[in-house]
Amino acid sequence: MKVMIDLCVVPLGVGVSLSPYIAACQKVLEEAGLKTALHSYGTNIEGEWDEVFAAVKRCHEVIHQMGAPRVTTTIKVGTRTDRLQSMEDKINSVKAKM
Repeated sequence: MKVMIDLCVVPLGVGVSLSPYIAACQKVLEEAGLKTALHSYGTNIEGEWDEVFAAVKRCHEVIHQMGAPRVTTTIKVGTRTDRLQSMEDKINSVKAKM
């Protein structure tokens, strides 16, 4: 099943600069071959359900390996069965109505 998620991973107990951890997670997503769109408070991800959630798990593993004692993650998940829709399709639909 195709899925789109909005992922926000927050390492805890590592200080105030989180960008090295986020960069490591972005590398995991890239290595998984997933379509992503980084934004200021997270990453949109598009792909097959099992592949997307395996990559989220791997992000947690990598961030813990980097020394973060805790990781909290917020995920919004969307699926649809009536047709295929990409992240760009959703954005273009809104822009067309503006």
